Amino acid sequence: MTQLPTRPSTKAPVVPAPRTDLARVTALVPGPRPGPVPLASIQGTLALRFDNVPPPPPRSAPAPEMVERFATRFAHALVEVTSGDRSPQQLLRWTSERVYDDLSRRALALQQATPNDRRVRRIRPQVRSVRVFRPSPTAAEVSIHVRHGRRSQAIAVRIDHVDGHWHCTAVHFG
Repeated sequence: MTQLPTRPSTKAPVVPAPRTDLARVTALVPGPRPGPVPLASIQGTLALRFDNVPPPPPRSAPAPEMVERFATRFAHALVEVTSGDRSPQQLLRWTSERVYDDLSRRALALQQATPNDRRVRRIRPQVRSVRVFRPSPTAAEVSIHVRHGRRSQAIAVRIDHVDGHWHCTAVHFG
């Protein structure tokens, strides 16, 4: 392999000028410590001290009127799901996995058992009353009275306050 001749450089090499202000900066920075540097007890992670961190402020209990409003809205939506007027997916956000699975099974059974034309013509169930009992500030037990024409049904619901919103954790149909 042959090398091509290189042209001589006509530019002068650039050399940075010495800094005169470093003496002032280096006086503020301490020199290296003599001896070995101690290792952190946990390697590969950021070691933080949590002794001086104040505890988070206690969460206040939700207002009673918020619980009753949620319970009433949830009761109406629950009755609409169990009667086939609403999809159970609309309650996914406000129910636990077990409750959602139960509602989905009920909705599927209703859809397979009753033809669409008969579901449209029938008498729709009505929520007659919603009663809320609060055994603790973050939990509520709701009893729902539902009328189907001349028949009545009771539904018991347990809701808990989780991560800033109400969440249904249990449903029992009577």
